[in-house]
Amino acid sequence: MFPVYLTEGYRSFLQDRFPTERRRFAQLASSQNPEILIISCCDSRVSPSAIFNAGPGELFTIRNVANIVPVYQPDGQYHGTSAALEFAVQALEVKHIVVLGHATCGGIKAYANKAKPLSPGDFIGKWVSLVGQAESKAGDPSAPDYLTQLEYAVVKQSLENLMTFPFVKERVDDGRTQLHGAHFGVATGSLLVCDPKTGEFKPPLDTAGLAVRSVAAIACD
Repeated sequence: MFPVYLTEGYRSFLQDRFPTERRRFAQLASSQNPEILIISCCDSRVSPSAIFNAGPGELFTIRNVANIVPVYQPDGQYHGTSAALEFAVQALEVKHIVVLGHATCGGIKAYANKAKPLSPGDFIGKWVSLVGQAESKAGDPSAPDYLTQLEYAVVKQSLENLMTFPFVKERVDDGRTQLHGAHFGVATGSLLVCDPKTGEFKPPLDTAGLAVRSVAAIACD
């Protein structure tokens, strides 16, 4: 049986939201033109549309375990994240790419704790092994905040890996696309953005007057 939760949610959508946004959905039926690509974790607690209060058609989203962007690897194999990235950049011509990490990331914790495989295929283990690229940027593994630092480091590594894709680098170099790193605090609702000039994760300027202003700036490096 189809989940009752989803059926009830769809009923609410039809009755409340869809009537007020019918025109938007009609327009989206023929084309989409999002300016922002969000690369985030598939964690159920981290919903880019909810965090950024975005409506249908406003964000193109790629979600995977631990918000990892692998390096460019044109080897003829199957690369879901790279395929979606290619579409967002080449077909949709997004103007911004945001790598969104988050607190208490299970994928990053699994890598750090050398978790046992969940199945003979060990799909998660093989995927999160890519976290190793960022390990040297995270500092002392014995530090109390090491997992948090590793979360920040993975965001930064993913930004670096984006630049290994020729079609991304070309657009960044000529100014058509900008790259951004961010980190969401699940428990606090805080958003930290990596400042490309200072190398710090800190609250966006436009939220300086909100509750998240109490969050201390944290070094990106």
